[in-house]
Amino acid sequence: MRIVVALGGNALLRRGEPMTVENQRANVAVACEQLAPLAVEHDLVISHGNGPQVGLLALEGAAYKEVPTYPLDVLGAESQGMIGYLLELELANRLPADHPVMAMLTMIEVDPADPAFDEPTKPIGPIYDPADVAALAVERGWTFRADGEHQRRVVASPAPKHIYELDQIAALLGTGCSVICAGGGGIPVARDRNGRLYGVEAVIDKDHASALLARQLEADLFVMATDADAAYTGWGTPEQAPIRRADPDTLLIEHGSEFAAGSMLPKVTAACDFARLTGQRAVIGQLADIEELVAGTAGTSITNQED
Repeated sequence: MRIVVALGGNALLRRGEPMTVENQRANVAVACEQLAPLAVEHDLVISHGNGPQVGLLALEGAAYKEVPTYPLDVLGAESQGMIGYLLELELANRLPADHPVMAMLTMIEVDPADPAFDEPTKPIGPIYDPADVAALAVERGWTFRADGEHQRRVVASPAPKHIYELDQIAALLGTGCSVICAGGGGIPVARDRNGRLYGVEAVIDKDHASALLARQLEADLFVMATDADAAYTGWGTPEQAPIRRADPDTLLIEHGSEFAAGSMLPKVTAACDFARLTGQRAVIGQLADIEELVAGTAGTSITNQED
């Protein structure tokens, strides 16, 4: 079975933890301990988030004034390399010596005419004093929005259209290799009028990028590993209850307004898209329950398949 597992941010950094290499390495080790049995039994593809890591790189760049701030596609590539290395190392240490693992820098193409570029919404980097914003907006072409008493840069979050390295990923899977790719929503790129690729100042939603990866690889199962054991109705109220199974055509219609826009809603939307477009199952739940998620006995399964 071909399985795509999208790791949430908690697989790399627990809430409230300092973003040290030691903390990230320890959390990745725990995640890989749970993923290794899957890699032995199935074709395994792992994607991951990178929000805190890109944010740290942006903060470091803002603090160093000797060179211009690095563009987001470059920061995305840097964070993919770092996180991919940690995952590759820890997973390889838990697999047989002859089981290959590879982390691949992954570019994901977006449409430069995507309406998201007209109204940037994704916060990135440090906060700025309002007195500095006007000059930065002119100098660098950045867009800002209020963040309390300060201002914060926002960038577009366009829809992912194509995994550039798709054929290479599929070829590696064909050799029995476990692949780590499409981290942080992928490195955002687009094509100019001559078909040449160029980096884009944007952040692609990691959940939708992972769903696209699962669809284009024709995965049999798409697992979204998060810090919640399932998607819930009535979350945070005495009536909260886990959703154990749902139809992708009706889940958002019936409960979409109950999911938080910045956390569970994009996961549910991505899972519904995968299940509806492929006819396969998507599941949302905790990585600690990975065996049960694969078996369909834990988490929230989203599918139009019959039992």
